[in-house]
Amino acid sequence: MTTIALLTTALLFGGVTLFSFGFAAFLFTSLPAETASPLIRSAFPHFYLCVIITSALAGVSAVASDTMSGVLLLGITVTTILARQILMPMINAATDGGQKKQFKVLHAGSVVLTLTHIVIAAYVILRIANP
Repeated sequence: MTTIALLTTALLFGGVTLFSFGFAAFLFTSLPAETASPLIRSAFPHFYLCVIITSALAGVSAVASDTMSGVLLLGITVTTILARQILMPMINAATDGGQKKQFKVLHAGSVVLTLTHIVIAAYVILRIANP
C-alpha cells in the first residue's frame, strides 16, 4: 500500500501543480480573457473532482503505513469537496455579479488553498519516500 500511496500522492502533486501553474497560465496567456475565463470556469469542476478522487485514494492507501500522511491527504479531500461545492460557486457568483472585491478575496482564498494542497502533497511524498 505504501507504493500506491506514494504514486497516487505524486500524481496528486503533479496534477495540481500542472493545472495551477501550467494549464491556467497557458490559457490566460494564449487566449483572450473573454475566451479563457469561461474555459477555465468549466475546467474547475473536473479539476476538483480529480483532486478529490486522487487525494482520497492516496489518503486511504497511506493511512495504514503512515497515519499522519493519510490524515493530511484526506484533509485535502475534504477541503477540496468544500472548495468545489461552496467556494467555487461563490467565486462564480461574485464574477457574474460584477463584485470584483469579493471575487479577489474568494479567488485569493482558493489560491492559498491550492498552494497549501501542493505543499501538503510534497510533504507527504517526502514522508513516505524517506520513512
